[in-house]
Amino acid sequence: MGKETKKPTKYQLVRRRIEASPRLKALWTCSNITAIDRMHINDHGPVHVRIVIRMALRILELLHGAGVRLGAYDHGLDYEDARVIVLLAAALHDIGHAVHRHEHEYHSLSLAPLILEEILEGIYQEPQKTQVMAEVLHAIYAHRKDVEPLTVEAGIIKVADALDMEKGRARIPFRVGVPTIHTVSALAIEKVEIRKGKEKPVHIRVRMSNSAGIFQLDSLFKEKLARSGLKSYIEVSAEIEGEEKKIIERYAIE
Repeated sequence: MGKETKKPTKYQLVRRRIEASPRLKALWTCSNITAIDRMHINDHGPVHVRIVIRMALRILELLHGAGVRLGAYDHGLDYEDARVIVLLAAALHDIGHAVHRHEHEYHSLSLAPLILEEILEGIYQEPQKTQVMAEVLHAIYAHRKDVEPLTVEAGIIKVADALDMEKGRARIPFRVGVPTIHTVSALAIEKVEIRKGKEKPVHIRVRMSNSAGIFQLDSLFKEKLARSGLKSYIEVSAEIEGEEKKIIERYAIE
């Protein structure tokens, strides 16, 4: 007898469909045209998506390992379904940039259902299919700055989105001559690491080349974490490694 082929999981099937979706790839490209070409801000396409997916799934893994109750359980869904929800929300949260950055969360909500139908078809049956879609749409909406997530999965998306701050993420606006505190502080972030915490389930370690990077944490990430519903599960540390690096030569107001 030949070796029995292992059946792919729902998560694996969803991931394959995300990677193969021409519609989703087109929306990522359109989002970058809006963000990079027209608004001269950092990318909101496939690179950003890959970073958010990686960080979000890692946070989910650590929280699940610590026994934190997930929103998917409210529907009778399981941990694998929670992984699917986080994966899809991370992949779709910024596609609204294809329309405009302003209110892009709402645009993402209008574009996502069609893609979700395509990706989930045949993998999930009702009512689980609609339950997964509802949780994904909630996470997309709740990554908006002023919205409080009602599930752990949605909080994870808000946090992971804010953690895309490593060096290079600000180079596009920086190169077109806009050296703001946002770009300078982003260039100071060398590495963001997510690991198991000592006091809390998740430890986020930020390595910086310049103390300007504190702005990213204190003025930007701190607020996102406070509104994520996950503050009690996440500890954050930041440190400067070696000698501080000079980021800009001169700044002037004319």
